[in-house]
Order: sequence, then structure tokens, then C-alpha cells
Amino acid sequence: MSVSTSSPEKGIRVVTVDHPPVNALPVTSWFALADALRTAGRDPEVRCVVLAAAGRGFNAGVDIKEIQAHGRAALIGANRGCYEAFSAVYECEVPVVVAVQGFCLGGGIGLVGNADVIVASEDATFGLPELDRGALGAATHLARLVPQHLMRALYFTSRTVTAAELHAHGSVWRVVAREQLQQEALELARDIAAKDGELLRLAKAAINGIDPVDVRRSYRFEQGFTYEASVSGVGDRVRDAFGAEGPGR
Repeated sequence: MSVSTSSPEKGIRVVTVDHPPVNALPVTSWFALADALRTAGRDPEVRCVVLAAAGRGFNAGVDIKEIQAHGRAALIGANRGCYEAFSAVYECEVPVVVAVQGFCLGGGIGLVGNADVIVASEDATFGLPELDRGALGAATHLARLVPQHLMRALYFTSRTVTAAELHAHGSVWRVVAREQLQQEALELARDIAAKDGELLRLAKAAINGIDPVDVRRSYRFEQGFTYEASVSGVGDRVRDAFGAEGPGR
């Protein structure tokens, strides 16, 4: 099962992604993740959602092997699935805390960039290797984590930044040892869940309403160029060169 949910404490729902070996999600899992997040947010008993992942890394993006095997149909599915999952994080009716360990790449940036608070382990790294994988997208979300020019440098080079660097930019709340990650995320969620549930939902809607960029429309715009790269053949050419290096982006 790629996506599971649990309720460790009153008011807190934990959504966990577990898709070995690197949490590079197939199309169905992106939609399953979106459904789990929306279900959690609609539950009147839930006041905070923690999004976590099992394994050595938080998320390696989409399953490139699935796209290579099934072509444009899988690409369209991945685009739609990512859009739904990223939107589900952003639109969740209560605050979403993400707990990030290891690598957070591609689609992982979309999830983290749309979250409300980020807690990360000391070994966490964040990046968009899209240009190395024959794709585009999630610059919208990376721009919520770092200043504009750094976002562009990271995007064009496919380089990563550490949790400590993001903490210095103010986008990561806490950086802790990996063995303390879940505890730290739950402690923060506990503080949030102690607030009035109705007021929390109003606060989430209010904060989303004053965002200077519509993240859903902005990301959808980016996806058009991802599809253009595929139709023109350049996406397939780069993905084929990526080859056996790994399944995720």
C-alpha cells in the first residue's frame, strides 16, 4: 500500500507514503495521496495533518519507468495526479506539517512547497532535477522555499540544497536528527491541534486567500511546457539518456 493513514493523537491525522525503493510514485499513488489528504482535511475531528514518508527518502517524484513504458497516457496521468496531490496539500482545510527525511526531489518539492510547515532531518536535501529527467514543473513550489534567483539557479542546474540551508532562508521550521523527526513533527502538530478547530479552518482559508501567487494556476501553466517537451520529443530524448540511473525524478 503506497499511502496509509493513522490517528496517533486526538486532532492529528498522519498520512504516510511508502512506495519502495525510493518513493517515486506511480499515477495511482498520486491520486491516492490526494484522496487521503482531502479525506483528512474534511474530518471535523482533525485539526492538523502530518504528511510523512517511510524509507530512506521522502519523495523522488514520479515513476519515470511508468512514463517510459506507457508514453503520453502515463505522462498525462502523472501530470494530473501531481496536480491533484499538490492541490490537496494546499487546499487541505487544516494546516499540513510535512516531515522530510533524505531526498525530496521533483514531485516531493510540489508537496513540501504547498505545505504549511516543514520539519526536516539533518540529512534532508531538496531539489528539482527536472531538466535532467526530460520534464519541467514545480518551480512554482520551489519558489515558495527559496528566493527567486536562488530558485532559478537550482532549477537550471538541477542542484540540491540542504535542510540547514532552507532553515537559514526561513522555509524549514526545525532541523533535527532523523530519529527525532517524527517526534518533532508530532509535537508541532500537537501545538497546532490544541487550537480551536473552527478557527484553524478559517485561518487556513484566510492565509491561502492572501497568497500573492495562485499556486494551482501557476503549476498548471508549467505543466503545459512539460507536455510540450514530451510532444516535441525532447522529453523522451532526455529521459532515455537518464535510463537506468533510477526510477524517480
